Amino acid sequence: MLAVSELACLKGDRLLFRGLSFSLEPGELLRVAGPNGVGKTSLLRLLAGLTQPEAGEVRWHGTPLARAREDFHRGLLYLGHAAALNDLLTPLENLRFACAAAGDEAEETACVRALERIGLAAQLDLPARVLSQGQRRRVGLARLFLSAARPLWILDEPFTALDVNAVADLAATLSAHCEAGGAVMLTTHQEAPFARAPRVLDLGGRAC
Repeated sequence: MLAVSELACLKGDRLLFRGLSFSLEPGELLRVAGPNGVGKTSLLRLLAGLTQPEAGEVRWHGTPLARAREDFHRGLLYLGHAAALNDLLTPLENLRFACAAAGDEAEETACVRALERIGLAAQLDLPARVLSQGQRRRVGLARLFLSAARPLWILDEPFTALDVNAVADLAATLSAHCEAGGAVMLTTHQEAPFARAPRVLDLGGRAC
């Protein structure tokens, strides 16, 4: 599905990693590990096409990403660590807008169910500006329940600010996505009850 070869990443004038090669196949859950500052978020942003590598190549189903970008983005759901919300809109309005912007059809009832499932039943009609950071994070995570058709999920710290029940539900959702033939790549500092232990890509030994 996704193949990375000899990847190098610069942040400013600092080389975060180089010579990084790995693959991600359908059905796999890959956790990117390592201490803070080693390049975990930078790697996810690079794979999502938000930044460019200093060296190396990323292939999507065998085709270089530069030639498969449109197909790749149709198959990708990327959720960064920061919530990207319009403070004047409600969680429901923000979720529907995000889905529409990504080209995903999401009926209002499905969005309401997703927000309720992530623990925002009482905040559906509040403006986003009054939400806590954890609640803002949950609005974005609700997209996971509406994006089963996108095979590749790349998630930066998805379990942050979730309670035990929400962590368990989200872990089950990620596991089910993999069991259905999708793939998940994530960073997390938290333990989660996945159906199967994730494969680990440890960047710690590659820090420069």
